[in-house]
Amino acid sequence: MRLRTLTFVTLLFVAAIVPATGAATAGAASMQTDSCTFPYTATDATGTEVTLDSDPERVVTLNPSAAQTMWELGASDEVVGVSKYATYLDGADEKQNVSGANGPSVERVLDANPDVVLVPNSTYAFAKDRVDQIRAQGTTVFVFETGSSLSFVANKTEQIGRLTGNCEAGRQSAQEIRNSADLMRKALADEDKPVALNYFYTYTSGSNTFIGDVMTTAGLTNGAAEANITGFAPINTETVVEMNPEYIIVPTGATVPDTEAWNSTTAVQEGNIIEVNSNYLQQPAPRSVDAAETIMQAVHPEAFEEYQSMKAEAETTATESTETTAQTTTAQSTTTQAVNDTTTSAQTATGADTPGFGIVLTLVSMLAAALLATRR
Repeated sequence: MRLRTLTFVTLLFVAAIVPATGAATAGAASMQTDSCTFPYTATDATGTEVTLDSDPERVVTLNPSAAQTMWELGASDEVVGVSKYATYLDGADEKQNVSGANGPSVERVLDANPDVVLVPNSTYAFAKDRVDQIRAQGTTVFVFETGSSLSFVANKTEQIGRLTGNCEAGRQSAQEIRNSADLMRKALADEDKPVALNYFYTYTSGSNTFIGDVMTTAGLTNGAAEANITGFAPINTETVVEMNPEYIIVPTGATVPDTEAWNSTTAVQEGNIIEVNSNYLQQPAPRSVDAAETIMQAVHPEAFEEYQSMKAEAETTATESTETTAQTTTAQSTTTQAVNDTTTSAQTATGADTPGFGIVLTLVSMLAAALLATRR
């Protein structure tokens, strides 16, 4: 998903947004009326009160999900440092590589002289000591909570926009995520939800994972969650056989084991292995909507067409609403000017202003790095 000039912000049929828990919820709520001024203070996932005295001009991202979000906000020019896993983004190879051995390099991050360092929770969980060292040097660091849903992704996108002074872009991109998810659910309301399993090198995404939410938003039942698996956790062959998934979702480069147990599943026998761009499926960032769309199109092609039509209609409605608002504003400005020419007091009386994943995935990703090098 790309941030579009024509957004869904003006839609009249947006359903109620299910808020994420924790600091991200309060942050998103407060940002609705935020004027995008600085200094700005917010509390991050570590409980630290983070204050930005001015609009950051130099941003370092320690994880590809944060980098992807900055790109989607049209703010890649503000990014001066990225991890080695963000090189799939256009122009990212021109930024300072802040990765070191088994995690971020404190020296490289500090050498980039950032105004703020954005730290997704998976990075903090794996390299807490290094992040703490960066913060101890007086560098502003903001750590995000663990992603558990597309709603979280939207809130995080909006929060990054606020932290980096890209408030309007953050709000627009976040609203597009929310509206896309809402339209998918509407299009799928009467569809059956076949059981599916996300698989990545012996691990799966259970309940309370944003990949699980991507799957259910796309019209599937998360078999791992139904099997009482929570978070990103190992799955054994006995559970796979008992579950007998109709679909298996894998990131680019990953494969399903060629064993009797896995080959006995409906998904393998019917060829229902859906490969999704790993940079979209595995990163709690705006393009996770693209992952949901890929799955929905493969599993529910007719509902996907309906969803596409609903999106097109929504964009048309947004365009017409924007044009009407612009015309009304122009007319009001002309009328006000005429009044102001003769009545100075009226001007004073009427003036107005307006996962990712946790540490387990990080370890698994390191083990699988050689096999997935091409996707990075």
